[in-house]
This record gives sequence, structure tokens and C-alpha cells, in this order.
Amino acid sequence: MIFTEHYDSPLGGILLAADEIGLTGLWLDGQKYFGGHLSAERRTQETPILTEARRWLDIYFTGREPDFLPPLHPVGSVFRQAVWKILLQIPYGKTTTYGEIARQLAAQQGLERMSAQAVGGAVGHNEISIIIPCHRVVGTNGSLTGYAGGIDKKIKLLELEHTDMSRFFVPKKGTAL
Repeated sequence: MIFTEHYDSPLGGILLAADEIGLTGLWLDGQKYFGGHLSAERRTQETPILTEARRWLDIYFTGREPDFLPPLHPVGSVFRQAVWKILLQIPYGKTTTYGEIARQLAAQQGLERMSAQAVGGAVGHNEISIIIPCHRVVGTNGSLTGYAGGIDKKIKLLELEHTDMSRFFVPKKGTAL
């Protein structure tokens, strides 16, 4: 069974979803792929996992780094899981690039190269945004492209984390603008 709750954030509404194992989804209202894996069999109900996720978000939206993670249960392929695991290692207030994640994955798997575009697809399909910090991934050239929640929200999240924004720019065209 999937349990859901609505959370009101400074960025707007957020839908939280969890099963008995952990958080399975965190979507900003209106984001691309909203509720991607949610089935019709779900119930709006508070659970200990959803309570922990709300507590994490309460701390995060005060501009502080939470010192814990709620239980997570992301649903996805082995490749996507590997990308999301790397996302969880990006420090608060810092960024990395799609290319750097591709290099890390290639090294982990003993490969010579890995596609940054494939990494971008996995990052874009992260269904537990903010907590699995896909907003911290930028283009190699400093482009703030690629956030399913919208570039405006990506900027607000990075600013909330006091990220140095001086080398970033919003592309004139691209994905997830």
C-alpha cells in the first residue's frame, strides 16, 4: 500500500508518498513526471515515514542542512538507483555535473566511459526530489538546465542552501525550463 500526504512548502505544494519501507516519492506540484509510479491504490494517511519526511523538509526549508535522512525507497532500474546513490553524496550547498556523475559511475563499473545524457535521464526521473538532491546537478558549462521541477525552483533550492551562484546561468533553450 502507498500512503500519501500533502506538504505546503515555500516553493508551493509537495506530494509525499511512502510505502512500508520508505519514502517513494516527493514531487513539487506541477513538476514533470509528477506522481510517476503512483497507482490508484493509495491512501492519504500519516505514517511514521511521512512524518520523518515532513520533519526533514521543515528543517531544510529553514535554510539548514538536516542531520538525518528519512527512510528512502526509490523505485527504479539498477542504473537509476546507482545515479540516485551518487546524488545523495553531493554535499549540501555544493553542485556537481552530469559528466562528473558519469565518470564516477564508469569508474565504479570498470568502464572506460559512461553517457552523461543517460545520467541526465536518470537524474530527471528521480522521484524523491529535494531529499535526493537532483537540483545540485548542473551542466559542465554552468548551465542550470535539467530540473523537472522547473529552473526557478532549482535556483531557489540552490540559493536556500547558500550555493555560490556566480558561475551559473539559465539557458535560453533546453530541457526542463
